[in-house]
Amino acid sequence: MFDKQAVFWSPEALPTVLTVCMANGPTASNPYELDFAGLRGTVLREAPDGWHAIVPLGGAKHRLWMRELPRRGSLVAVKLSFDRNFDVRLQAAHRFWMALEQRPIGRPPLAPSIGAQHRHILALRATDGWLEGNSYRNIAQGLFGKSRIPDRGWKTHDLRSRTIRLVHQGLRLIRGGYRDLLRNKDKNSDDTT
Repeated sequence: MFDKQAVFWSPEALPTVLTVCMANGPTASNPYELDFAGLRGTVLREAPDGWHAIVPLGGAKHRLWMRELPRRGSLVAVKLSFDRNFDVRLQAAHRFWMALEQRPIGRPPLAPSIGAQHRHILALRATDGWLEGNSYRNIAQGLFGKSRIPDRGWKTHDLRSRTIRLVHQGLRLIRGGYRDLLRNKDKNSDDTT
């Protein structure tokens, strides 16, 4: 049952959580009058810091935070703070807008590439092997196959170095580095795209 429970995040912890508020003043275009409580499949929860919503729209779950619940039929706006996560927030807001427009929403802003996902999996598998007391050679054989591990020259083989790096990466993830997956800390790194 734990995997069916809604998980709510604050905008400070997860930059793709959009801060929604009632808009001030008129707009020249046709505004979206959103009734968050009435959107089909929406999970809405009041918390001490305000209202949290998970809105399934356009094939994705959009996470919203509101200090107060906008009145039904009121004009709403998304607040984008100029901070180090501005680009991520902007992409999340654009995806939400595309979903409202019933257009393809594209890739999630914090979704890791297929290569990064594969490296994370290998790192955690390598770390599991290391924590169970296996040698780097045995870990490499389990990850890459025995046929790729040489009988001689193991100490200088590239798979040995790669296995050691994977164990270190897995240990960083276990020791709190997994939180970096919630942020776009380095746009040039494949591990955080």
